[in-house]
Amino acid sequence: MNLLNSSGNKKRELGFLILYAAAFYAFIIHRSLQLSRDHYLKLFGLRPGWLLPHRLNKSMIWKGILGLELINGWQGGCSSLTFVVSASIIFILSIASVNFLFVKIFARTKYFSFVFWIFNIFFLLCNRVYEGYSFYMIGQRWAYLDNFRGTFRWHICFNFVVLRMISFGYDYHWAHRDSHFDHKKHIQRCDICKSGKTCYQSLQERGVQNDKFSFMTYLSYLVYAPLYLAGPIVSFNAFASQLDVPQNNLSARDIAWYGLRWVFSLLLMELMTHLFYYNAFAISGMWKELHPMDVFIIGYGVLIFMWLKFFLIWRYFRFWSLICGIEVPENMPRCINNCYNLETFWKNWHASYNKWLVRYLYIPLGGTRRKLLNVWVVFTFVAIWHDLEWKLLSWAWLTCLFFIPEMILKSAVNAFQVESTHGEFVVRELSAVAGAITITCLMVANLVGFVIGPSGISWLISQFLNREGLPVLAGMLLTFYVGTKLMFHIHDAKQSSS
Repeated sequence: MNLLNSSGNKKRELGFLILYAAAFYAFIIHRSLQLSRDHYLKLFGLRPGWLLPHRLNKSMIWKGILGLELINGWQGGCSSLTFVVSASIIFILSIASVNFLFVKIFARTKYFSFVFWIFNIFFLLCNRVYEGYSFYMIGQRWAYLDNFRGTFRWHICFNFVVLRMISFGYDYHWAHRDSHFDHKKHIQRCDICKSGKTCYQSLQERGVQNDKFSFMTYLSYLVYAPLYLAGPIVSFNAFASQLDVPQNNLSARDIAWYGLRWVFSLLLMELMTHLFYYNAFAISGMWKELHPMDVFIIGYGVLIFMWLKFFLIWRYFRFWSLICGIEVPENMPRCINNCYNLETFWKNWHASYNKWLVRYLYIPLGGTRRKLLNVWVVFTFVAIWHDLEWKLLSWAWLTCLFFIPEMILKSAVNAFQVESTHGEFVVRELSAVAGAITITCLMVANLVGFVIGPSGISWLISQFLNREGLPVLAGMLLTFYVGTKLMFHIHDAKQSSS
């Protein structure tokens, strides 16, 4: 009887949650259209649109998406790299060659990891500090080459090359040690491998033959055209193992459908940027003049815009890689509106980078045994890897602070034995409240890191801790609580169907 009552209550709760979500998004869309219409004359970064008689919400990265015809002309490898960076290829090949020699010489030594990280972080920082260097630094006779630096600032996307250099080094280092990967046990619990195919984890963990660690394979890995500019990030083992045996997990039909879904997402972004000027509000600083409710709407819209923007970039390059026969991890496998804790969010945002961080940084540092300390090291590296800016360090350290209560709560929930329906209800409600708080904190951290900067924290707090802002804050927490409960239902539905 209790089970039937519980099932009936969950159905009624789900109906209420869906109605609330529909009302919430109807309000958000209506108010966003109204804000864009009322303030467009005061906003920066707008230009006439082409899809509808509206203005387009301009973004530098969005311009990069629209300029993909530049990338489509690439043929791959060093020829494409030369086209983009021209004479600066000398710097790229020099650093890559030094890294290769370093790995080959020191990979079997006990102090390899420590020195290897210092080596790569040194170049990561120098590339930024010296803005990709100049030939004038080498000598005045070489200064004329500074006029042929290519169409792209090579040191920006070299951040991804650094990740690949580290991946090559560690995979070579581990190739000479006993593997802890139990392939037979993995097959028993992996549906992909059970079907006769090979999953990404298996490709990565099984390792490759020693002859794959050649300079030409290494260089092909570093400058692989589909992934060079923005990823997704693939480990050296996974890349090298697919050179002779291309991926067979996705058929030609699957890849074609994947591309069509990308086109649909592109049209959705076009519609969004024509109608909602979230990014222009952020660039113009206009949201500081708005009511707290509107500040929340703009902040939420900026995060949705960021999610869809990176979704388009990463899936375009993954689509290209799949056509070439190399399967790489999917970034953004889950929508931003379906993540209610920090760990889930980061596993589903830049998912391939998360896999890279876990394999090459988090586990070597001690993994879960030192989780509370390791997250600070990992996120500080992530901030420095993105750029040398205080707002990114603020974002990283805020995220680490928000991780602490989540880790404590998870430990408490795992230790708590649920022996009754009432106990399950209490845990679910507390988890929903925690999810609402976490989503709020995550929203604040990302806005500080990528929009308003650390100087905007005090302004943001003052906006929501006053007479007008407190009701908005309460409504925001209620909305995220409802959203978290809806995510629980989605999770339950997936569990019951599997």
